[in-house]
Amino acid sequence: MKMGMRGAAASLLIVAMSASMPAIAQQPAATAASKEKSVLTSDREKVSYAIGLDVARSFEPIAQDIDLGALQRAIENAFKGGTPLLSDEQTQTTDTALRTALAVRNGQQIPGVAPGSAPPTVSKENVGLMLGDRAVGPSLTRIKDDIDLAVLMQAVHTVFDKGTPLLSQQEAAATLQAFGASKQAAAAGKNREQGNAFLAQNKTQKGVITTASGLQYMVLRQGSGERPTATSKVRVNYEGKLLDGTVFDSSYRNGQPVEFGLGQVIKGWTEGVSLMPVGSKYRFWIPSNLAYGTEGTPGGPIGPDATLTFDVELMGILP
Repeated sequence: MKMGMRGAAASLLIVAMSASMPAIAQQPAATAASKEKSVLTSDREKVSYAIGLDVARSFEPIAQDIDLGALQRAIENAFKGGTPLLSDEQTQTTDTALRTALAVRNGQQIPGVAPGSAPPTVSKENVGLMLGDRAVGPSLTRIKDDIDLAVLMQAVHTVFDKGTPLLSQQEAAATLQAFGASKQAAAAGKNREQGNAFLAQNKTQKGVITTASGLQYMVLRQGSGERPTATSKVRVNYEGKLLDGTVFDSSYRNGQPVEFGLGQVIKGWTEGVSLMPVGSKYRFWIPSNLAYGTEGTPGGPIGPDATLTFDVELMGILP
């Protein structure tokens, strides 16, 4: 049950972080904050500034290629839920041009580019829009209400202009760690409350069975085959959802069943699938202590202490 995606533009974060060329200072963008902070007076400002430092240091090796005004516009647009300011075609063209320029600057041989040639021209505006559209904006949208974008961009300008940041690296790291812990705790509390309420109501529904561990299930189709043990290897089709109906994983979507040992999965799966005769299809409601617990899945989509729903078809027990 693996999840994740990365577009070509978003992968530039990794390119920038791993590039070997020296950073080149960015000229101040026309959309820089009209009034810069000299002191960070609130937790929101400190969090915003720390995030800005993180963004800036990630992209610092390509600072000369980024129009910060365009970057800010694209982030603002993403926060408002707008469609990307660059089309998919423009994004791909910009991505290719930037990668080529980086390679030439690093002395790599590029087909069709003569050795010693000057790097190709890259649209700074399009690079800024691309990074805001596809990388920075989407990655921060979930916490947009916790961010002062002007303060975030001030930090980016400071790093690109070789200035002295208002937070040291240690202070920024501590700020982000505390912020992450706070958000994790708040999300966990909300998910626990929703999960407990749902399970309390769900167990009263006709056909729902609750086990001693708190696992709930319903038989959608009863098979007549052998039951696996907690150490069996099985072949299944499944779909996993959050309580709001969001599908976070699905073998149906991937087009083929999966095989794994029941000793290698979450506790709710080990217990639940062990109840199923081959040929069955069950629906499981798995409380967080039998699922991904207080950590959830890093980066999402499963939050801390989240209750999950799975439809599972047991297709076979493997030798």
